[in-house]
Amino acid sequence: MTSHVLAADIGGTKLAAALVGKDGTVLRRAEVPTPAAPPGRPGVVADALTGLLREVAGEEPPLAVGVASAGPLDPQAGTVSPVNIPAWRDYPVLARVADAVPGAPCHLFGDAVAAAAGEHWRGAGREAGAMLGIVVSTGVGGGLVLDGVPYTGPTGNAGHIGHIVVDPGGARCPCGATGCVETIASGPSMVRWATGNGWRGADARELAQAAAAGEPVALAAFDRAAEGLAAGIVAVATICDLDLVVVGGGVSAAGEVLFAPLRKAVAGQASLEYVRRLRVVPAALGRDAGLVGAARMALPPS
Repeated sequence: MTSHVLAADIGGTKLAAALVGKDGTVLRRAEVPTPAAPPGRPGVVADALTGLLREVAGEEPPLAVGVASAGPLDPQAGTVSPVNIPAWRDYPVLARVADAVPGAPCHLFGDAVAAAAGEHWRGAGREAGAMLGIVVSTGVGGGLVLDGVPYTGPTGNAGHIGHIVVDPGGARCPCGATGCVETIASGPSMVRWATGNGWRGADARELAQAAAAGEPVALAAFDRAAEGLAAGIVAVATICDLDLVVVGGGVSAAGEVLFAPLRKAVAGQASLEYVRRLRVVPAALGRDAGLVGAARMALPPS
């Protein structure tokens, strides 16, 4: 009898797929970089995604398919318009996945809320009543778990902390607003700021290494990112009365280079007593968080 869920995680940096057991165990997975594709060529990314799904699916049909995608998205229509995948605008990803994996119910979720659900189910957020999960990578995404249940909102887009405006005089964001958290705290934004201030590295990983080595501009880039991310965290915590924030994504791999200034910034910006109790911790599931969460959210009730 089928006992697993097929999950996909779609982001601007990577595409991943996995078979996930009913207990949250990742049984088999595959991953590729997200192909670069210009507007008007959506099939380039779609072909890579469906190839991954077929690679990990195996012979036995899954209980369900859970698709986690960067947004904005429309779960009812099954369409996505990821800011960091310009080839996909109102792209019918759920229909494409259903064609690739016939016979299984398919569900679409935001990638950050899926990651939050995964961390709450099997990672660093276990037992948290009110939790914000954040993915800091090519962009900055967020997902909420409230009263122990993933909260997607009426349109499926709740938790978009990356598009809270924290610097009205700041840079223009791809979403159309000015001064979003993402324009300060995403990996590419940090690298752009550091490069503009004399740093000569290539990417966020090198920037983290430089900061760990004490390079002043790299350290300043992380401090600046921490302040912007903290402003978004404190705003959400003030509204949602959070217990916990779990931070994952590629930039979080910097470890204390990010978490030390982030905790300091949150403490400095939290003015209300109930916000001061907030804990900020690293994610535990790494690159599997979105896959595990998508599987959990798609899993049929037992």
